[in-house]
Amino acid sequence: MNRHISVRSTAFAVATAISTAFAVPAFAQDVPAGYPADYADLIAKAKKEGTVSIYTSTDAAQSQKLQDGFTKKYGIKIAYNDLGTNGAYNQVISEAAAGQTTADLVWSSAMDLQMTLVQDGYASEYASPEAANLPVWANYKNTLFATTVEPIGVIYNTKALPEDKLPKTYADMITFLKENKSTLQGKVATFDPEKSGSGFLHHSNDARNRKDFWDLAKAMGDDGAKIYSSSGGMKETVVSGENVIAINIIGSYALAWVKESPNLGVHFATDYTPAFSRLALITKDAPHANAAKLFVDFMLSAEGQSLLAEGGLPSVREDVTAGLNVKTLNERVGGGLKPIAVDEGILEYMDQMKRVQFLNDWKAALGR
Repeated sequence: MNRHISVRSTAFAVATAISTAFAVPAFAQDVPAGYPADYADLIAKAKKEGTVSIYTSTDAAQSQKLQDGFTKKYGIKIAYNDLGTNGAYNQVISEAAAGQTTADLVWSSAMDLQMTLVQDGYASEYASPEAANLPVWANYKNTLFATTVEPIGVIYNTKALPEDKLPKTYADMITFLKENKSTLQGKVATFDPEKSGSGFLHHSNDARNRKDFWDLAKAMGDDGAKIYSSSGGMKETVVSGENVIAINIIGSYALAWVKESPNLGVHFATDYTPAFSRLALITKDAPHANAAKLFVDFMLSAEGQSLLAEGGLPSVREDVTAGLNVKTLNERVGGGLKPIAVDEGILEYMDQMKRVQFLNDWKAALGR
């Protein structure tokens, strides 16, 4: 009798050992190479949470491959809320004030607004295992991560404006607007910095980095420039011929648009092409904090970055071969790529007095 029990016990122990041996790799195989050994615990907790809520300004179509890849890999649902730059910022503040934080992650192209959320205590720190693979300028104290690098450029109507007539440099653009005032009158478009978070970032970044920015603004004003709240709105007017050229638009969008619109061209200055990034932060009281960390890591990984690049959002990493990465993008725009660093500098015009002064100077330059 004892012998039978012993045999059964041994068989049970062996079966348990085999079962355990196969169970452990089920978690281990989800852990990317080079990640901490206990990362499997984060994955398990994130899966238990089951969902991650994202407030964003990125069109779902552009991030769909990223979303699908994440859900397929981890089985975690994504509540994707495209609220726009200003909408995402305001919603986070409102929810925090009410003690009802819903967003786990804020992913926005308004770099200055994102940095403001960090400085005002709405973000949490997270040392992502992928941080080491980012450029130094792309990580702010493990609270704010650049996930893309997107050029700011020009779109133009190819039927109204031949490519060889386009200005080569930033300074040339000012001269171009002045010398072609009669033909460009009422046919120049640009962002409205008062209504668009992205527009304010683009223009104020130029003001920080170019002494001749206000010369450009005045030249646009003299040409009767019209202002818009979105790149998409400007695109439609340039395609139709209502406008000949649109300045300081989102170049990553434009690179995709020109493939679909034969009379639309995209252009970048060879000496100075600023580039913004869509920044990701995890909210301070994220209800699904583990899922948020997992999503950030996936976004920054070579796999996630490839999926973003395939969706038309150039990768901030150099080792991604899908679409454009930070290195090949620089080649595409002519060698003058100037990524906006993720640091306190982007807050210069977030000071209320400076912001008001900037907008007043802008209106004066455009003759508003």
